[in-house]
Amino acid sequence: MTLSKKEFAVLNALTKDSSATQREIAAISGLSLGTVNSTRKSLTTAGLIDEAGITPAGQEALKPYRIENAVIMAAGLSSRFVPISYEKPKGLLHVRGEVLIERQIEQLMAAGITDITVVVGYKGEYFLYLEDKYGVSIAFNREYASRNNNSSLKAVANRLGNTYICSSDNYFTENPFEQYAWKAFYSAAYSEGRTNEWCIKVDARDRITSVTIGGSDAWYMVGHVYFDRAFSKTFVEILNEEYDLPETADKLWEDIYLDHIDELEMLIKRYDAGIIQEFDSLDELRAFDPLFLENLDSEVFDNIVNVLGCTKAEIHDVYPLKQGLTNLSCHFSTHDGEYVYRHPGIGTENLIDRKAEAAAQRMARELGIDDTFIHEDAERGWKISRFIPNCRQLDPHDPEQVARAMEMARTLHQIEVESDRAFDFFLEGKRYESILLEKGPIDVPGYWEMAEKARRLHEHAEADGAPKCLTHNDFFYLNFLIDESGKFYLIDWEYAGRGDYANDFGTFTVCCELSEEEARAALDAYFGRPATFEEMRHNFSFVALAGWCWYVWSLVKEAEGDFVGEWLYIYYRYAKDYMDKVLNWYENENETEEEDR
Repeated sequence: MTLSKKEFAVLNALTKDSSATQREIAAISGLSLGTVNSTRKSLTTAGLIDEAGITPAGQEALKPYRIENAVIMAAGLSSRFVPISYEKPKGLLHVRGEVLIERQIEQLMAAGITDITVVVGYKGEYFLYLEDKYGVSIAFNREYASRNNNSSLKAVANRLGNTYICSSDNYFTENPFEQYAWKAFYSAAYSEGRTNEWCIKVDARDRITSVTIGGSDAWYMVGHVYFDRAFSKTFVEILNEEYDLPETADKLWEDIYLDHIDELEMLIKRYDAGIIQEFDSLDELRAFDPLFLENLDSEVFDNIVNVLGCTKAEIHDVYPLKQGLTNLSCHFSTHDGEYVYRHPGIGTENLIDRKAEAAAQRMARELGIDDTFIHEDAERGWKISRFIPNCRQLDPHDPEQVARAMEMARTLHQIEVESDRAFDFFLEGKRYESILLEKGPIDVPGYWEMAEKARRLHEHAEADGAPKCLTHNDFFYLNFLIDESGKFYLIDWEYAGRGDYANDFGTFTVCCELSEEEARAALDAYFGRPATFEEMRHNFSFVALAGWCWYVWSLVKEAEGDFVGEWLYIYYRYAKDYMDKVLNWYENENETEEEDR
């Protein structure tokens, strides 16, 4: 039989205390005393309760409302919790002496929910011990890096029924879990005043009718969610239909729900302030657990303390910065200022010579080209730099700023500095190619034809006998900072080494996506005069070689599971557009020189 909300509330209260008085039932259920009295009478008449409590018929009536299982989502990187999440998943942090996910599992089990699935992805191996310790099941979300959390629910779609959906990093001061629930719900807490959370609007029956991001004096989404069978069935059907659409990949599962809110009935379940704790930043967590950092076993924070001579207690204002293609970085402050901690990305040990990078960074600091640099660990690749507040990045389409960048390149190239590392775009590309071949044959259409053209072009460029000098080799707008006084900084020396002076022009043209007209103007700015045909030909050969090198690098990153995105195409396009053009300049020299003039 189908129970009304009031009937369910009374029966559910009696499952917790079969001898509860009407006043106690009212306190547990939230119903008025009069409503409890009338509902008990109707339940008694229906044979669902008697003086001893719930009857067998009542137990049978409750069965459709019994919560069958729980899914705990633990696949994400928790990027807002860097740098701690670089080392271990957020759900495994110790908060007030307990591991977050373990506390939640124990609370679920205390409520009688023993069928628990943990969906893992990022550092998933860290969660495997939970199988033996608690008997949970582990499900792998293999798309965690390329999709939002809808992929975690897709990974367990066949397990969704009457199911709690939980996040591994929540902390509940009181156990919120129960054996029974009337209908699907989203937990909510109340914000007095302004909030940036997802604020809920409901109808007279507490059904969620809309959600807005941001609001004031409102109930907002937080904590665990409950799917009943009807919700799960419809949601899975929608998820299956829309999963492969390009626009779905970046959506939270909540976005998909809101897109179909009229089809998916979900209620609000209100909780008192303080019961559900979600930590969106390190400072929020420390406000809840003041001793968190002092008790944290973290190599990252040990590194910061050792280099800067501060205490863990001083570290604050930690937040992620925009991530690069090879590294992860975060901002932090101490009593002495603001800093950046750079954490090497997965697999970069195969791509980057960290000892050479550290040596180049020290040179750049001594030369005044990058005095943000403080320290780099040459073995493991982590780095600490000064943070430049209110800085801006170089505009590669501003001729004056490009001219300044080219002047910096010219200054760098004229300094007589030795480097233990040589950097050659063609040889670097071949090194990436060998890494790629270790993973299997390269069957990308057109790859080997382009690689052969790169070899020919490299031979021509080498025959020019151009000077070798210290080059940055990642010389483009994202690696320039301009402070409030207009000072330029050239940062991130991962690829620096001794190479052809044209390396930096090639990188700048490709990675700034310059038109040929803009590139020629930049080259003239580099020389401080119009470039000769030979100089132009030589430098544009490095546009093609840089594009080819970073294209092969992109293929390696994609093969390792990273998502390079449109950069792969940008690199490919510059290699393709200039390879034949410059080869023609070399191999039909007289004809093409006259045409170019």
